[in-house]
Amino acid sequence: MDIPPWFSQHRDLLIAGVVTAMLVFDAVGWDFSEPSKSVPAALLAAAPLALRRRLPLVSFVLCGTGFALILALTGENDSTTVALVAVFLLTLYSVGRYARRLEAWITAFLVVVGAVAFALSDRGHVTAGGLAFSLAFIGVPWAAGLVVRLRTERERSLRAANAQLKAEQEEQARAAVAAERSRIARELHDVVSHAISVTVLQARGGRRMLGVDENEVRKALHAIEHVNRQALGDMRRLLFLLRDADDSPSNHPSPSLARLDALVTHVRDTGLPVDVSVTGSIEQIPPGVDSSAYRIVQEALTNSLKHAGPSARARVEIVCGSAGVNVAISDDGHPADSTSGRGHGLIGIRERVAVVGGDLEAGPGEHGGFVVRAKLPYAVEV
Repeated sequence: MDIPPWFSQHRDLLIAGVVTAMLVFDAVGWDFSEPSKSVPAALLAAAPLALRRRLPLVSFVLCGTGFALILALTGENDSTTVALVAVFLLTLYSVGRYARRLEAWITAFLVVVGAVAFALSDRGHVTAGGLAFSLAFIGVPWAAGLVVRLRTERERSLRAANAQLKAEQEEQARAAVAAERSRIARELHDVVSHAISVTVLQARGGRRMLGVDENEVRKALHAIEHVNRQALGDMRRLLFLLRDADDSPSNHPSPSLARLDALVTHVRDTGLPVDVSVTGSIEQIPPGVDSSAYRIVQEALTNSLKHAGPSARARVEIVCGSAGVNVAISDDGHPADSTSGRGHGLIGIRERVAVVGGDLEAGPGEHGGFVVRAKLPYAVEV
């Protein structure tokens, strides 16, 4: 059964209120004491339990003072009630449970002094049996609280150590995955580089043999086909290893400017008005450049959502030329927000541009806001 949140937040106050009411009710009914004196003593003995977690030593001293006053008022008369015993046990348990560091040592000293004083109150002198009984009567509830505290602290320490160990293991696993992926990426680079080198050499040789030796041209074309088929198979296997386990083409459509309308609609629904201008045909853009262009627009609009401000407006301009595509994303956000550099999103945009060998300009606009301009060529000169 779950404890209600309101009880967890105010349980000390509720417990103190209940036991205080019980003890005050008993104090009013004592025939051997005046209510004007016994009620304040009962309040002092029980009400400070509301501070037992936040100020355990203060609570213990105040409750002990209240007990001393009750004993002084009752004298030889029997004032033992269920409420008084409950307050007595709860006071000792609480100070053992929640007192820490210097407060814990001071409390231990006061418990020993209290046990000796309790033993002296019996016959005026301390005996071994009386002291043992006093220590047991006063020390057991305090020791029970101390044991619970030490056990709780040990469990908390073990949980923290376990969480740290788990985090270290996860970090090591991520580092191992990153290292393996780096190795696979190098292998992929070698595969592609080798295939391209062989293809270029064979194409040059075949071109020189055009009209001279048709058989040599056929051999060159066959070699090109064979090498590229093998390279394609190797690339597919390596890319399969690089792909995350939860990725699937059906759940994650390939990024493309053909999906620009859906992206813009999502951004508008989120709260940022966006104007779009597309010049030329996006169908002529090579897949790799197309993917990078889409991601650049996505990152830039995300940055505008985060940094441009609630009343900002964004604009996306795409110009498809014969040799490359130009992408510009701008907003009219507040100058204070637009000069922040746009965080880690701009780093991702730079990487996207660098992959295709393009140029990037990013910074505050002439009339405020922030502007990202990227020139992405269809082919990289080598």
